[in-house]
Amino acid sequence: MEIKNLIEQGRTALGIEFGSTRIKAVLVDENNAPVASGSFAWENRHVGNIWTYSLDDIREGLQGCYADLVREVKEKYGVQLTTVGSLGVSAMMHGYMVFDKHNNLLVPFRTWRNNTAAYAGDRLTELFGYHIPARWSVAHLYQAILDGEEHVKNITFQTTLEGYVHWMLTGRKVIGIGEASGMFPVDPVTKQYNPVMLQKFNELIKDKVPFRMQDILPEILLAGEDAGRLTEEGAKFLDPTGNLKYGIPLCPPEGDAETGMVATNSIKKRTGNVSAGTSIFAMIVLEKELSRAYPEIDLVMTPVGDLVGMVHCNNCTSDINGWVNMFGEFARLLGVDIPKWKLYDTLYFEAEKGDKDCGGLLSYNYVSNEHVTNVEHGRPLFVRKADSNFNLANFMRCHLYSAFGALKVGCDIMLKEEGVKLDRITGHGGLFKTERVGQSFLAAAIDAPVTVMQTAGEGGAWGMAVLANYRIKKRREESLERYLDEQVFRGQEGVTIAPDPADVAGFEEFAARYVAGLPIVREAVYSLK
Repeated sequence: MEIKNLIEQGRTALGIEFGSTRIKAVLVDENNAPVASGSFAWENRHVGNIWTYSLDDIREGLQGCYADLVREVKEKYGVQLTTVGSLGVSAMMHGYMVFDKHNNLLVPFRTWRNNTAAYAGDRLTELFGYHIPARWSVAHLYQAILDGEEHVKNITFQTTLEGYVHWMLTGRKVIGIGEASGMFPVDPVTKQYNPVMLQKFNELIKDKVPFRMQDILPEILLAGEDAGRLTEEGAKFLDPTGNLKYGIPLCPPEGDAETGMVATNSIKKRTGNVSAGTSIFAMIVLEKELSRAYPEIDLVMTPVGDLVGMVHCNNCTSDINGWVNMFGEFARLLGVDIPKWKLYDTLYFEAEKGDKDCGGLLSYNYVSNEHVTNVEHGRPLFVRKADSNFNLANFMRCHLYSAFGALKVGCDIMLKEEGVKLDRITGHGGLFKTERVGQSFLAAAIDAPVTVMQTAGEGGAWGMAVLANYRIKKRREESLERYLDEQVFRGQEGVTIAPDPADVAGFEEFAARYVAGLPIVREAVYSLK
């Protein structure tokens, strides 16, 4: 009854996040505890060599996800959801959405998954002295300009997926600073688009397009700032039944990387988080800028504008999943049907018994390309010498180490070459579901304590709901860091594992072998067509 009253009175916050395969909504109470959720499965399309979602896909997915949430609220609490206290939208990072003066989408949405702007990203990296990944919005734009695409001359607005949805809900062309920093580099002092780089880019494109870059980008907002209210049209865009009331305040839209930082309380300097699932990425909040640009490290920002070093790797658990599935298939041949969770737990726990350096075994989990290690196409490999200690424990340990292999290459640049200090890192995602194993191996890989928290499992939609709550609860003097510490995570249970020196030494041996063996997998790209 208490939750029912909160829902009826609108004393809740709603976070919605567009993932690659699922859109999720989480409704939380005033203390950020989840009270209901909804989801909608969707898949990107490969159209004209571009990975995309249509505007109909986006609208139908948003409405389907919200309708699923409304259904759960009705079933659990017997009440029709008609309002919330605040709302926020998040989505997969960056990509390319451009519109003309009539608000028409000029070309299909190009998602982060497209690597078609790599050449432009490299040229801009040289121009700026600042790493510009291929998935960033400015790289997509410059590639379209270089390719002479007809639509470019008609662009009046460029945004990202969550920026588009927020625009449809509020009519405001704004973006959170974390996502903004992946559209175009942002100055960490002024919290606005970098003026020196804007000038360089405008000079580069002045004879090719009729606009300046700053004129087509969305306005930057920090966490807690007013990002508008749900309009009457926006309410119908989210809930075509007409039951949802308009006027709800919204927080700035943010990317999934930023909601992951919030969901793991990793926005302080010298903290970070590692998200480990199909792909893996580490985000470490920096105390100062790096000494130079590194192709392995993206520089983005927290939702309040602090600089973050990000190592994003395309591969993590897919190769392990393939091996685990094969072991399950073998078990079924013997007439034993082992639950999937037990297969993972059994094999992961066996990995703990392996040699600290995996007995000389080596694997590469590259189901797809891996830019951090300069491997252009996916070629999963398992390699050993004749005298390697080949047993199940070492085999599984090797594949779990490999899941962190490319990540360690990038993290070592920050932690060893740049001397970045790291007090704590939080792990979240599927690789950490089995107690202790992945967590202790990550601690060994980065030689730092790793914490896994219960709330991390709630994901980015929950992190977005927290940002929505912060939008209406923020006191003038209260920072997001303080709000998370005192209002969200106080008393939350978490398990921290410190790095074991023997594991650290063993992982260093494996990492040296991993780097030395990279020519093997690169050769496989050319030899195995």
